[in-house]
Amino acid sequence: MFLLYEYDIFWAFLIISSIIPILAFFISGVLAPISKGPEKLSSYESGIEPMGDAWLQFRIRYYMFALVFVVFDVETVFLYPWAMSFDVLGVSVFIEALIFVLILIVGSVYAWRKGALEWS
Repeated sequence: MFLLYEYDIFWAFLIISSIIPILAFFISGVLAPISKGPEKLSSYESGIEPMGDAWLQFRIRYYMFALVFVVFDVETVFLYPWAMSFDVLGVSVFIEALIFVLILIVGSVYAWRKGALEWS
């Protein structure tokens, strides 16, 4: 016996939440004025006349710092629910979390050794 009727609200929410952004993009594409010209193609700098080219190359260090930040931010997101239910989960989950943290420590030591955390 299938109990799919229990998921009717889920499917309705999924369909509605998928249709709304598609409909918004379609309506904005139909109603938006189409204007092409040099002003449309110039870069925007807070109302100030743009100086130089809009395509600048950034140093790879910025991306490496951002990547390391994202890795440890995601680590916090994964470890927070585990820490909140630590007393219920038991020893096996503690060992799994310990392995997870050790892998991240190895990754941070690797990034440190490669010089990814050096700013200069």
